[in-house]
Amino acid sequence: MSVRILAVGKKHEKWVADGIARYEQRLRKPFDLSWMLLPHSAREGEAARAEESERILAKVGDDFVVLLDERGRNVDSPELARLLQGGIERSRTVTLIIGGAFGVDERVRGRADFVWSLSKLVFPHQLVRLIAAEQLYRAQEIAAGRPYHHV
Repeated sequence: MSVRILAVGKKHEKWVADGIARYEQRLRKPFDLSWMLLPHSAREGEAARAEESERILAKVGDDFVVLLDERGRNVDSPELARLLQGGIERSRTVTLIIGGAFGVDERVRGRADFVWSLSKLVFPHQLVRLIAAEQLYRAQEIAAGRPYHHV
């Protein structure tokens, strides 16, 4: 039982790595966080999307998959905490997917158990990684009933 973020792209930039480390140090089981970074495709457009999607699908197995996509559903932090806790309670690895610059194809969207939109705004992938790490920490604190999240 764990939480993994599978992201297409380069390693974390220093400012992102520092921020992520701050939240990773605070995470506790079952919210153990690991990262899998897949390289960008050398192709462009639809060909890149298809190649990267194929690589993503090869890594998810029977995980509880949450796809981050601006066309997904916008939820508040308590709802996200319940969603993640549900995946964890079903003894499945929870995998959050952050696609590449061209996004993911419909096969990945179809495989996702939940498609999550952070906002109608589009963010740089490095920033999305940091936001995802913070939201995992927030979800952990909400699930445990601790006061990090104020309503």
